[in-house]
Amino acid sequence: MARTEPGPSEDDQAADDQAADDQAADDQAADDQAADDQAVSRASRWNTDDLATARKGVAVGLAAAAYGISYGALAVAAGLDVWQTCVMSLLMFTGGSQFALIGVIATGGVAAGPAAIASAAILGIRNGIYGIRVAPIIGAGRWRRFAAAWVTIDESSAVATSQPTLRSQRLGFWVTALSVFIGWNLTSLLGALIGNALGDVRVYGLDAAAAAAFLGLLWPRLRQLQAIAVAAAAAVIAAATTPVLIPGLPVLVAGIVAVIVGGFNWFGSPSPQLDPPGIPT
Repeated sequence: MARTEPGPSEDDQAADDQAADDQAADDQAADDQAADDQAVSRASRWNTDDLATARKGVAVGLAAAAYGISYGALAVAAGLDVWQTCVMSLLMFTGGSQFALIGVIATGGVAAGPAAIASAAILGIRNGIYGIRVAPIIGAGRWRRFAAAWVTIDESSAVATSQPTLRSQRLGFWVTALSVFIGWNLTSLLGALIGNALGDVRVYGLDAAAAAAFLGLLWPRLRQLQAIAVAAAAAVIAAATTPVLIPGLPVLVAGIVAVIVGGFNWFGSPSPQLDPPGIPT
């Protein structure tokens, strides 16, 4: 008669099943830990990028705030009182146009009011052009767009469009906008209160603070001959027309020249350069 080998007992089978379950649990825990480590690393990287973008926006805001002291002092010297100076900064909130307005008033008095308003409006046209570029960055939402329209200025547009991703663009826009808005209004008030006590504000170099900030934003982009040609052409035209044109027009003329030089791509590569992923066009 054939002899039958005894099969594994139920206890042995249960032990094997338990061991398999423990191994599967260990493997799952290892996978979960790896996923958590990757998530932490990814979050740290975003936080580092966000912090760098925020620092840039605050730095530009501080430079513009320093420039606001100059505006406040000049506005009072031109004949505006403290409240008029502050209301203009709060509602108008576009430094170039504000300087154009008080510059014309300072030379022509109240009678030059229409010319001052026209100069400020001409210089303010550029903010509308900026709005076309930053609209995809801001995103949808009526109130968000309303707030963005109020603070779409040189500084916020420049910082936003110089960032590599849509997230950093949006963060750069709002951080810079808030920094400039708060700083500009506070220093406008300070400059107006100080008034003529500062004397000639140009001796402090405050009128060069904003220009220095823009140069810092522009410099990293001057890596190709085409970009250098556009910047050089615009700078030469602006410098040449400033003594002969009313305030505001040199900037617009220089912008037109920059568009022409950039559009024809005389010094650039014949193949189009595509924007990196994540940057709205």
